[in-house]
Amino acid sequence: MAAIEVEDEDDVVINPATMLLRDDSDEVKTAEAEQLRQHSLPSMDSTIVTRQLPSQGLSFQLWPAATTLLTLLDDHRRDPTASPLGPTLSALESGRRLKILELGSGTGLVGIAAAATLGACVTVTDLPHVTDNLRYNVELNAAVLGGSGGSVSVAALRWGEAEDAEAIGREFDLVLASDVVYHDHLYEPLLKTLSFLLLGEGGVVFVMAHLRRWKKDSAFFKRARKVFEVEVLHVDRPCEGTRTGVTVYRFTGKPSKKVLKDVSVVNNVNG
Repeated sequence: MAAIEVEDEDDVVINPATMLLRDDSDEVKTAEAEQLRQHSLPSMDSTIVTRQLPSQGLSFQLWPAATTLLTLLDDHRRDPTASPLGPTLSALESGRRLKILELGSGTGLVGIAAAATLGACVTVTDLPHVTDNLRYNVELNAAVLGGSGGSVSVAALRWGEAEDAEAIGREFDLVLASDVVYHDHLYEPLLKTLSFLLLGEGGVVFVMAHLRRWKKDSAFFKRARKVFEVEVLHVDRPCEGTRTGVTVYRFTGKPSKKVLKDVSVVNNVNG
């Protein structure tokens, strides 16, 4: 694992809407079917299906980093010793089911995949207006989850809102997210929520897949490094039409910051 380095290059000008993954399969025939996408899990000889609702916004569509985490989770199930996630997950496993929280779940693909491949107890979260589609996708994959021993629950979580964070709690082993760093006005709310989750006594780890789009993304990482140790676990090949690929990071609380458990105190540190 390598320590993160802040890149100094021109902005990678990418419209997020143009980077969403599309299904061009010939099997897609109707307007309703066009909203469904299949995601293979070769290690389980199984498939996850998610519903996308493009007309309702970016939160209802699939982003590239989610498929990177899907692939890594599937690869880990097949061969943990060769997986970039292996050391992190092995350190967290203790003979019981992992408890995982996903932030900014969108369609819920990553959380469902984590539950299926790891047999984990997963909570997927997003803004309140996104949760109905999350529940739909969880129910759509009930058979896959039932066969794996994993489970998925759905909850609303607004970043930076102390009330939402307290309702979710800190009783997790691992936090996951993909493509959540894109709007700079959300950097501080996201960091506040991460501080609440990672700076307690439980040793919670945050694994985030991120496709760098703009130079301003570096501002998030500079702020994060004040509170967290940030390491690179994996780097994909560059996406088509870009100079960068999806990078997977591991965040852990710095020992000197873990004494800050109260959300209001953490907010002052980040401010």
